[in-house]
Amino acid sequence: MIRPDNNSYDAVIVGAGTNGLAAAVRLAQKGFSTLVIERNSEIGGSARSEYLTLPGFLHDVCSAVHPLAVASPFLDSLKLQGYGLKFIQPDLPVAHTISRGLTAALHRSVADTAAGLESDGKSYRRLFEPLVTRRKSLTSEFLRPILHWPRDPWTWMRFSLTALGSASYVAKRHFAGEPARALFAGLAAHSCLPLEAPGSAAFGLVLGMLAHGVGWPIPRGGTQAISNALAALLQSLGGKIETGVEVRRLEDLTRARAVLLDITPRQFIKIAGDSLPTRYRNRLQRFRYGPAIFKIDYALKEPIPWSSEICRRAGTIHLGGTLQEVAAAERAVADGRHPEQPFLLLAQPTIFDPTRAPAGCHVAWAYCHVPNGSSLDMTSRVEDQIERFAPGFRDCVLARHIMQPANLEKHNPNLIGGSINGGSNDIAQLIARPVLSLNPYLTPLTGVYLCSSSTPPGPGVHGMCGFHAATRALQDVLHER
Repeated sequence: MIRPDNNSYDAVIVGAGTNGLAAAVRLAQKGFSTLVIERNSEIGGSARSEYLTLPGFLHDVCSAVHPLAVASPFLDSLKLQGYGLKFIQPDLPVAHTISRGLTAALHRSVADTAAGLESDGKSYRRLFEPLVTRRKSLTSEFLRPILHWPRDPWTWMRFSLTALGSASYVAKRHFAGEPARALFAGLAAHSCLPLEAPGSAAFGLVLGMLAHGVGWPIPRGGTQAISNALAALLQSLGGKIETGVEVRRLEDLTRARAVLLDITPRQFIKIAGDSLPTRYRNRLQRFRYGPAIFKIDYALKEPIPWSSEICRRAGTIHLGGTLQEVAAAERAVADGRHPEQPFLLLAQPTIFDPTRAPAGCHVAWAYCHVPNGSSLDMTSRVEDQIERFAPGFRDCVLARHIMQPANLEKHNPNLIGGSINGGSNDIAQLIARPVLSLNPYLTPLTGVYLCSSSTPPGPGVHGMCGFHAATRALQDVLHER
């Protein structure tokens, strides 16, 4: 319940995740009084870091690797390095393990990556060089609502012709060898979609383009540094943040001309109550949340003993084997099953940022996709997959912290059923997010906007959902000064 407050604000933002903080900064930059309310005792939402395992071992609770934070036009404009944020670029953005003796490496350079893909090198360059060349133009397009007139129609059309295909089709059409196919499959699997799904290729193209264009960096000191930098900037602009306060009803909020909600449709329905028109409520109730994740954070006494030297240099490692293996694992999840050999995403940030663990020790995390709301303990399957490519891994483990879908949702209620994407990423829902509208942030309630990753452009630590929602509020009700 919000404590009584005799003051009023131009804008109140519910939720101090990246999008909520970005929305608040956008409004405060324009001189409007702004209050951010957060239910947890700490800000950040999914962009948080905590000592989850043992004292001195600092883990990223959810999001951990941040190409979109660097590529985001809004976050880039804020010059957050002045508020303590520093990004570290690993030697290699991504490694993808295929077999004990075969690993594909994604370098910052398209040419270097292509050189390691042998006969598929030319095809790789033909696919990614045009994207990297036009990275800023494409980034500005996909970080907006899909329903818009592109600033560079020709570039956007060429990208879309490939992006609308399935990842499996694009991988097989462009590449003959397994390393290139598997590498692309691993990138596309971040979508939480089956690789046969239309539009799944877009995620492989975008994440590959960003790896070459801006890298896949990690923040020094953990992801919390992004949230702390945004909060420090907001406070320097006169904005206020109140933590430990849960909003149960919209009418409990401090008076404001604009209310921006960094929450999902399900939560909005709950706190809005009967004030929502029936038709709009029904549309929100049809919103789908997609697969969940099962995550393990590790405290390690020594580095992971990878069989491949490439993995020792990579910031993010995809453990999934061949294109066929990755596709089978993601298809199982989409069908409501738990894969025996899950596709894993893994990182050991202390290789590049030793400040996160005691001297000589390390932290690591790994997660796999599971059906939404899953309660199955995947620990043995996850660790079998790691051992497959790093024999002796279990002997390095000092402590584990396991987060099943229910744990994730308890930590951050936006992670419905353990889904980290704010909603399913299929084409229909990327277009109608959370409903089909040319102004998807605006709700039927006067001055009330949604600004979470359940709105365009969707998941990722980029702050653009908050930026766009705040821009609409400036135009509609605040009448920018």
